[in-house]
Amino acid sequence: MLNWDGLPTEDKERVLVLAATNRAFDLDEAVIRRLPQRLMVNLPDAHIREKILRIILAKEALALNIDLQEVANMIDGFSGSDLKNFCVTAAHCPIREIKEKENKEIALALEENKPLPSLLKYAHEQVSASVSSESANMNELLQWNDLYGEGGSRKKTSLSYIF
Repeated sequence: MLNWDGLPTEDKERVLVLAATNRAFDLDEAVIRRLPQRLMVNLPDAHIREKILRIILAKEALALNIDLQEVANMIDGFSGSDLKNFCVTAAHCPIREIKEKENKEIALALEENKPLPSLLKYAHEQVSASVSSESANMNELLQWNDLYGEGGSRKKTSLSYIF
């Protein structure tokens, strides 16, 4: 706040300070006094929520039956941040569905004394390790860790001048 008083400017230069908060009640009198113009930015209405959703989801492949106008109408009172969290939560739904399906298949296999299925087995078959534990780089990293890392030799031996 001290830097705001008498900001050094040339005669024709102007400084505009723009601030935003969702915790207006926490502002002290000094801040309020130095921000004489205050504008209330309300929560987005359905039309603006739809626009925000379109921006957040612009690079996502949505199912053809998704009606963002309907979604925007459904989530009244959501802020921009809430809309982002809403989209992230929706994106996690397929992962939950896969895990629920896997849990049901595991329970069924246990009941019938069959081998346990794993939907993650497919991922394991498709993806391989990017670093070989036998590579020269890995060996160098392990040597460095022994010398200087968390479990390194400097922690194992005490210095002679420390008793």
